[in-house]
Amino acid sequence: MTVLHDYHDIPGTTVFDGVQCRRGYHLNQFCVSLMGPANRERFKADEKAFLDEWPLTEAQKTAVLKRDYNGMIAEGGNIYFLAKIGATDSKSFVQIVSTMTGMTVPDYTAMMVGGGRSTQRQLSKRQNALAADESER
Repeated sequence: MTVLHDYHDIPGTTVFDGVQCRRGYHLNQFCVSLMGPANRERFKADEKAFLDEWPLTEAQKTAVLKRDYNGMIAEGGNIYFLAKIGATDSKSFVQIVSTMTGMTVPDYTAMMVGGGRSTQRQLSKRQNALAADESER
């Protein structure tokens, strides 16, 4: 049984807790393996075959193959380990995280230089739902 904590109510955030750590263990170990040049070359030569050597879920494999970083995080990936995939693809960290926001690199960079995303109306999923219900009345 998964216990929900208060931090599960943060909009747009997946907290890397013990549950996520266990879910993503093999995914994160795969990412660490990309630190070795031979593994990077094997992965680039045949991504699917290399992934099949790891005990990953199909959802994890699909997220890696699609470079769906939000999907990888949902499947237990830790962004610092997932960055190894981006590095294998010759992508900067900013290029990786901008894809997670649906923004271009210049727009993402400008947003971050400007102080990041606004937290207005981002108190909690529960509070946002209550506010939406009240506005409909």
